[in-house]
Amino acid sequence: EDEQIVAEIMRRRFFPALITHKAWEGFHFAGHEIRITEATDCYGAVVWPSALVLCYFLETNSKQYNLADKNVIEIGAGTGLVSIVASLLGALVTATDLPELLGNLQHNVLQNTKLKCKHQPCVKELSWGIDLEKNFPKSSCHFDYIMAADVVYHHPFLDELLLTFDHLCKNDTVILWAMKFRFDKENQFVGRFQTLFDLEVISDFPSLNITLYKAMRKGRMKV
Repeated sequence: EDEQIVAEIMRRRFFPALITHKAWEGFHFAGHEIRITEATDCYGAVVWPSALVLCYFLETNSKQYNLADKNVIEIGAGTGLVSIVASLLGALVTATDLPELLGNLQHNVLQNTKLKCKHQPCVKELSWGIDLEKNFPKSSCHFDYIMAADVVYHHPFLDELLLTFDHLCKNDTVILWAMKFRFDKENQFVGRFQTLFDLEVISDFPSLNITLYKAMRKGRMKV
């Protein structure tokens, strides 16, 4: 079953028939053809399999996780694929990442959502752990969903990542987090994450070494 679903997920990706001056990949989600411009000079400028897993889940579980008119923030949005799919499914999306990635992220989001979505998504800088209250004040920012795909990897900012999850998450916020396991450091992060949040595995893909989690603030997990 794992291999069958993974094959279906990967069939959503397609490549240009002709070589162009810009590297891009295509995807079929939410009834649309999505074209993502990529770069090869940084991790955040390519589409990783965890993003495809999360997009597939959002599309195929749209009744249980109805995004229509919901406030959604994606952290580490990268090329923007998850934010684009969430927007096409009706969410009011804020796509965030580091300053150097915002140009390409804005390009992809605008190209794939303009005149196609009920709510035009916005792109905003978010450096984990920095100026959180200034840029996302708790008194006025309420997100129904926090989405993250492959944000945990071998980098020195895991403390800041956990702080960011904690700041953005209200008692009724649902976190949907797709994670590829590569190093012991990532396993340790999951343990630390569970000190603040109840964690539930909602999909698991051993062939990709990717797990999709649902999380809520400790003690608030909904049935």
